[in-house]
Amino acid sequence: MEIAGKIIVIGETEVFGAKGFKKRQVVVETDEKYPQSIPVDFTQDNCILLNSFILGDFVSIGINVRGAEWNGKYYVNLNGWKIAKAESEVSSEKFMPDRSVIEDKAGDDLPWL
Repeated sequence: MEIAGKIIVIGETEVFGAKGFKKRQVVVETDEKYPQSIPVDFTQDNCILLNSFILGDFVSIGINVRGAEWNGKYYVNLNGWKIAKAESEVSSEKFMPDRSVIEDKAGDDLPWL
């Protein structure tokens, strides 16, 4: 799966436990009608992938969805494994139908045109 958006937070690498488990979080804001702030965790060797990014960069992040149970409560987290710079804005044109196709069929007797 992938998430795309603008980086609004890049956390510091945190180290946990005796074995030195490393985690670093990045938060991206999606470009939607109602933007979402989505935290993604990078762990272990993947923490360094965030070193070449700054606040405001538009990125695409490859993620895995992870879930866990702890004391009867369930948690979900998004684990990042790849990150790349993306276009600064998602073009809505690629989601719009080709206007020439619609205009060519304007003479047809179709009920929805």
